[in-house]
Amino acid sequence: MPNSDSLSAPALVLRTLGQSQTTEQDLPPERRVFVNRNLRLQTIDLVGFDMDYTLATYRQSMLNELSVRLTIERLIARGYPPRIAEFAYPLERSIRGLVIDLPLGNVFKMDAHGHVGRVYHGSRAIPKEERAAHYRVERIKLSADRYACVDSLFALCEVAIFLRLVDFFEDSGQLDAPRLWQDVRDSIDEAHRDGSLKSIICADFPAYLEEDPDLPAMLHRFRSAGKRLFLCTNSLWPNTDAVMKHTLDGKLARYPSWRQYFDIVVVGAEKPAFFTDRRPFLEIDERTGEPVGPVDGPFRRGRIYQGGNHADFERLSGAGGDRVLYIGDHIYGDILRAKKSSVWRTALIVRDIEDEVATARRCADQIALRDHLEQGLRALDARIDLAQLAIKALSRLPEEDGAERLGVPIATARREVTDYLEVLRRAYRQDAEALDALEEALDRSFNPYWGPLFKEDREKSRFGEQVERYACVYTARVSNFLGYSPMAYFRPPRDLMPHELPD
Repeated sequence: MPNSDSLSAPALVLRTLGQSQTTEQDLPPERRVFVNRNLRLQTIDLVGFDMDYTLATYRQSMLNELSVRLTIERLIARGYPPRIAEFAYPLERSIRGLVIDLPLGNVFKMDAHGHVGRVYHGSRAIPKEERAAHYRVERIKLSADRYACVDSLFALCEVAIFLRLVDFFEDSGQLDAPRLWQDVRDSIDEAHRDGSLKSIICADFPAYLEEDPDLPAMLHRFRSAGKRLFLCTNSLWPNTDAVMKHTLDGKLARYPSWRQYFDIVVVGAEKPAFFTDRRPFLEIDERTGEPVGPVDGPFRRGRIYQGGNHADFERLSGAGGDRVLYIGDHIYGDILRAKKSSVWRTALIVRDIEDEVATARRCADQIALRDHLEQGLRALDARIDLAQLAIKALSRLPEEDGAERLGVPIATARREVTDYLEVLRRAYRQDAEALDALEEALDRSFNPYWGPLFKEDREKSRFGEQVERYACVYTARVSNFLGYSPMAYFRPPRDLMPHELPD
């Protein structure tokens, strides 16, 4: 078998491609693409992109501040007390994957098995006994009207506002949690619908949008490999055109206009309905943004389309099935529905990975100590079990047989084993307390309220489980694909069951 050095790319290959030889290990972890299922880019004909938080990367703190301000203004217009404009709404109290319990006014985080972990009622952490009373009696069905799920980055401000106002109205005895949540949701929807949020962003793109210098090169690289690209966004044409002009126009000399990157442009897609319904495609007049008629033939480069559905998209584009890769940031609208309703391949953008990887690297020693303590507790568990069995056996052993078999009286043996058991239990308590304190500190390092995005206690979080189940690959930025060949074969690590793990 040849070694890897003998298979290194010759200089001529690298000079032809105008690049140096790199492997995934040369990339920093935050720039890598992580793999859940095999994805061979060589077989992909058509690569699609969402716009917001995928191609257009928002400065989250700025957008959150704006969204909170506009939401509070509309709540006050609905009759809420003006003093709520004076409150602070810390956004670290909100992450993706949370669930709102509307009747109780609680916000909680679940693990992959549906177990409710952390719960907050306003700023109050709900203790274990109260959590069990509410959420361990019957299985939680998130499809029920009782619950609202937080799936998108746009929704983070809603949770922060809700938590703060739960405290405010609880203190005054006027809390109506279901109405409060609906008013918050309606207010932010109104800010999107009436164009006020978009108009502020469009008036100052540099303040709200980050520039990604690798994005144009990544798109060009896909095109140079013979792949067709498409844009599929829920935004309507005027906003799409404005955002994409700022993001891509003139960034590469060969692409003066952003539209030259894309073979197909679909706006107003209304995902997830794009994957579940059969709305027709309409062609859009790019000057007015208004529909000019239905689409009755193949998609044509340079035209703008609105609405539609994934089945007609495949027919009109001439590509479909697992030869389409769609890249987006919304776990439900972009990824879950695409995976459940089609056989498109999926890539999820999760900006949080950058912070999570950085935190894990910074806390590497603590994580290693945590793993060591867990391993030690497993060993102590086994020794405690043996000692308890020995005590039970001694209690059944006749005195005369015990002295002969053990060489000491039964009472002496029982006392020695009992003392040994107490030593083990004391060591277990000490290590368990140390582990609990360490895990709490580690969780605060990731997020002071909710811990790591992808974990809940020792299990995957509900969000982490969705990422693993529905995203073929995931990464922090869409431009991270630039670090890989457009013909790359993404292979996941072998999925081992517990009995297959090495000792």
